[in-house]
Amino acid sequence: MPGRPVKYRRILLKLSGEALKGPQAYGVDAEATMAIAARVKEVYDLKVQMALVIGGGNLFRGLGASQGGMDRVTADNMGMLATVMNALALQFALERLGVPTRVQTAIQMHQVAEPFIARRAIRHLEKGRVVIFAAGTGNPFFTTDTTAALRANEIHAEVILKATKVDGIYSDDPVKNPAATRYEQLTFQDALARRLKVMDSTAFSLCMDNGIPVIVFNFHDPQGLGAVIRGDFSSGTLVTN
Repeated sequence: MPGRPVKYRRILLKLSGEALKGPQAYGVDAEATMAIAARVKEVYDLKVQMALVIGGGNLFRGLGASQGGMDRVTADNMGMLATVMNALALQFALERLGVPTRVQTAIQMHQVAEPFIARRAIRHLEKGRVVIFAAGTGNPFFTTDTTAALRANEIHAEVILKATKVDGIYSDDPVKNPAATRYEQLTFQDALARRLKVMDSTAFSLCMDNGIPVIVFNFHDPQGLGAVIRGDFSSGTLVTN
C-alpha cells in the first residue's frame, strides 16, 4: 500500500461476523476468512499494532433470538460464544499467513484462548502480535460495538476502525435511497442526535467520553483500510469530538 506514512500506530478494527460467511447464507467461509486475514496482514506489515473485535452474526444473533422468544441472557451468552468461534477461525487464517496472533476471551475458557487481561493484551501488541478480543464484554445486553469501544479504551488505541459494507456514514440508507449523502466528518453529538445506527449509542457515548475517534469505512474496498490508516477519510467517515 504505497503512499504517505501511517497516521495511527495502535488501532482497534471492528469487523462484523457476516464478513466471514462470504457467499454463504451463514457460517464461516474459508476463502472469505483468508481474504480478511490478507487485508489485516497488509496493515500489520506496516508495523501498526492491531487489535480486532469480531461479531458473531454469521453464526448466531442473540438479539434476534431474544425477539423470537428466547431469554435475552441465554441468547446473548450464545452470541458471545459465536464470536469465539469466529475469532479462532480468523486466528488460524492469520497464522497461516505468518502473523502471530492471540485470542483473548471475556468468558474464561483456558483450553481455547487466553482470558482477557488488558496489560497482557498491550504486551502482545508491543511484541508485534495481533490480538483478537472475543466473547464480547462477558456480559449480556452489550453489543460487540460496545466491546470494541471498551477494549479500545483499555488498550489505549488511537482510533477505532469500523468496517462496513459502505464507504462511511450516510444521511439515509444508500441502498434504499440513492439521494442519501455521505458525511466525511461528524461529531459524536451529531451522530447520537441524528440516531445514525452505524454503532449503538452506548459505544458512541463511551468513545465520546474518552476521546477515541471512530472511522467508518468500506472493508470491501481493497484500498479502504490502508487509506484510513494513513488519515485519508475521503473513502470513509470520521466521527470525533
